[in-house]
Amino acid sequence: MHDDPRGQADGADIQDPPQRNGLLRRLLRLLTFVDLPIKQKFLLLTLGTLFWFGSMAIVTVFALTAIQYKYHQVAEQIIPHDQATREVLAHLQNLDRDLQFSMHTEPGSDLLALQSIRDHVKAIRAVNARLSLRQTAVSGSLVENLLRSMAKSSPESLEYLRDIMVLTDRIDQALDSYTTARRKPPRGGEAEVTAAALDTARARVADGIALTLQHSKSVTESYGDINNAIYQIIRESVNAILVVLLIASTLLFFFVRWIIVAFQRPIAAIIRQIDSLSTGDINLAKKVAIKSQDEIGTLSKKFNTLVDSVYGMTIYKKVIEDDAALDDVYHRLGDVFENELGIREYTIYDVNAQKKAMRVAHPPLVGDAMLHCDADILSDCSQCRAVKTGGKVSSFEFPGVCRRFVPEAGMGHICIPLVAGGIAGGVVQLRFAADPQGTMRDPTTPQKLFNAETYINQSLSVIEAKRLMQTLRESAMVDPMTGLYNRRFLQDHTAQIISGVLRRRTQIGLLVCDIDYFKQVNDTHGHDAGDLILRETALVLKSAVRESDIVIRFGGEEFLVLLMDVQPDDALLVAEKIRQAIEAMKITVGDKVLQKTISIGVAEFPGDTDGFWQAIKYADVALYRAKDQGRNQCVRFAPDMWQHGDF
Repeated sequence: MHDDPRGQADGADIQDPPQRNGLLRRLLRLLTFVDLPIKQKFLLLTLGTLFWFGSMAIVTVFALTAIQYKYHQVAEQIIPHDQATREVLAHLQNLDRDLQFSMHTEPGSDLLALQSIRDHVKAIRAVNARLSLRQTAVSGSLVENLLRSMAKSSPESLEYLRDIMVLTDRIDQALDSYTTARRKPPRGGEAEVTAAALDTARARVADGIALTLQHSKSVTESYGDINNAIYQIIRESVNAILVVLLIASTLLFFFVRWIIVAFQRPIAAIIRQIDSLSTGDINLAKKVAIKSQDEIGTLSKKFNTLVDSVYGMTIYKKVIEDDAALDDVYHRLGDVFENELGIREYTIYDVNAQKKAMRVAHPPLVGDAMLHCDADILSDCSQCRAVKTGGKVSSFEFPGVCRRFVPEAGMGHICIPLVAGGIAGGVVQLRFAADPQGTMRDPTTPQKLFNAETYINQSLSVIEAKRLMQTLRESAMVDPMTGLYNRRFLQDHTAQIISGVLRRRTQIGLLVCDIDYFKQVNDTHGHDAGDLILRETALVLKSAVRESDIVIRFGGEEFLVLLMDVQPDDALLVAEKIRQAIEAMKITVGDKVLQKTISIGVAEFPGDTDGFWQAIKYADVALYRAKDQGRNQCVRFAPDMWQHGDF
C-alpha cells in the first residue's frame, strides 16, 4: 500500500487552523500581559499608558515648540525687517524727491530742502540702528531665549542690514559733496560739479531703493514659506497624535477584555458569598474554593480568613453584650488579645473623666508586673497623650512620641484610645518587638495590630453602653448640687467599707458636720445664697481631707466625713482643721460678704462601738452637744453622752 500524499496534506490543513488559533491566542495573552502576576500586569499597563501619553505629549510639545520657533522667526525677523524696509523705502523715496526739488532752487534758498534731506538720512540710520539692537535683545525664559536665538535674522537679512548701512554712509558722503558744491560761489565749471554731485547722490539713493525693494520681496517670500511650514506642522502633528491614539486604544481594548475574562468569574463568586454574609448568613461551610495559587487564589484565602474573623467577632460581640460590668468587657478583650491574636504584651486602662484619672483595668498589676507608663498618668490622665489627643499614638511612626511611656529595650508601643461619644473613656496599650531602627521586627505585627483594632472598634459601642449604665448608677449616688456622695452611696457601700476596715484592723473617723444658723441664710438672702454656701462648704471639706477619705452630703446642711484608716483621736484634729477652714471661708453674696461657722461631732468605728451605724449616731449625738454648747466647735463623743441603752 502506498501513502496518499494528498491525504496527508488534507490532514495538515485540518490541524493548522486550531494551531494558528492557539498561537494567536498565546500571542494576544502575551501582548496583554494576562499570564503575568497582577502587580506586574498593572505596572506594565501603567508604563504602557505613560508611554503612549508621553508619545502624544512629545508630539504635542514638539509641534508647539516648532510653531513657537516659527512664531519667533516671524516676530524677530519677518515683521521687524518688513517694517524697517517700509520705513527705509519711504525715506529713500522722500530723499530722492527732495534732491529733485533742491536741483531747481537757487543756492541759498534750499536750506529747508537740505535740512529735510539730512533728516531722512538720520531717520534711515535710526531704523538701521533699531534693527541692529533687536539682534542682541534677550528677555524671557530660558526656552524662549533659546528659540529667539535660533530665530535670529537669516544671513540674507544680516547682509541686507550691512549693505543698507554701508549704502547709507555712501548716500551721506554724496550728500556732503552735493551740499558743499551748492554752497560755493558760482564760477566757471562749478555748475557741472554740482550736477555731478547731485547725480551721484541720486544714484546712491536709487541703489538704496533697489536694495530695499529686493529685501522687501525676500521678506514677503520668507513669510509665505513660514506660514506654509506652520500649516504643515499642524497637519503632521494631528496625524501623528491620531495614529498614537489609535494604537493605544487598540492595545487597551484587548488588555481590558482579557482582564475582564481573567478576573470577573472568580470575583463574581466571591461577591455572591459576600452578599450572603451581608444578610447575616454566616456559615463556615460556605467558603470559597481555592483552585489556583495566583492572586485570585490568595484573594480566596483572604476571604475565607475574613469569614472566620467575622464569625469570631460576631460571637465576641454577643458575649460582651451579656457581660454584667465594664471590667468584664476589658477582661474579655484581653483574652482575645492573648488567645486569638497572640498579643502577650498589652495594658488596658480605664479613664475617669470626672476625676481626670485613669486606672489599670486589665491585666491587674500584681506580683512583679510593672506599669509601662509614668505613674503620674494614673492621677492626671491629661498627661496621657492618647487621652489628650484622642488619636492613636505609635512609637513605630515617631520614636519617643510619648514621653510618659517607660522605654524598654527592643520594644515599641501603640496606644489606641477607646473614644466613645467624643471622649476617650479608656486606652489600650499594645507593645511589640522593635528593631534598633524602631520599626516592627515581626512581619506579622501589622496584621495583629489590624485585628486588634477591629476587635477594639467592635467593643466601643458595648463599652459606651456599659459605661453609661455605670454612670447612671453612680449618678444616683451623687448629690447634684455639691458633687458629693449622698446617703444612698453610704447605704450601698457600707458592707464594703466595714469589711475593708476590719480586714486592715484600722479605724474610721466619723465626722458629722452641720452649718450653724443655715436657715437664716435662706430666710435673709434667699435659697441661691444657701446653695452657694453648700457648694463652697463641700469644696472646703474635700480639700481638707485626703483623696482616700469620703465626704457625703447627709441631708440639708449636714455632711458626713469618713476618715479612712486613722489612728485614735486623729479624727478630732482633722475636725478642728475643718472647723477653722470653714470659719475663715468668705462668700460674696451680692454686695455682702458672708462668713459661716460649723459644728462637728466626732466618733470612731470600731473604737467607740462595733456597730457602724451606731458610731454614726454617736457622732450625731456629739454634734448636738456642740450645738448646745454654743456652736462653732468640735466635740468628741463620750460614753456619758448616750443614756438610751443599746442602739
